[in-house]
Amino acid sequence: MIIIDYKDTRPIYEQVVEKFKELILKGAMQPDEQMPSVRNLAMELSINPNTIQKAYAELERQGFIYTIKGRGNFVSGSELLLKERKESYMNQILALVKEAIGYGISREEILAEIAKGAEGV
Repeated sequence: MIIIDYKDTRPIYEQVVEKFKELILKGAMQPDEQMPSVRNLAMELSINPNTIQKAYAELERQGFIYTIKGRGNFVSGSELLLKERKESYMNQILALVKEAIGYGISREEILAEIAKGAEGV
């Protein structure tokens, strides 16, 4: 489920946050599904439980999970989160397209490359 890359320069809790966000947004974790307990996940990944707790707090702050006292953490509905992620990607794509056009790459060249790249997806 989650693999920590110790060569990655990001803190471990950030890696955990990103992995869970990816799982949630791709639908591998469904809304209202219970998250692994802090203790169990910490043991599974061989890291400090405080690191997992920090990751869960960040996921909750960002709206990916919610907490029920005494029951644990659960996945939030991801519709709004997915919409925000798509908007973010579209903004990044548009910025790159504008930059490419500024360097003299034509619209047709850009669209041709996108079409070529999308064939393998």
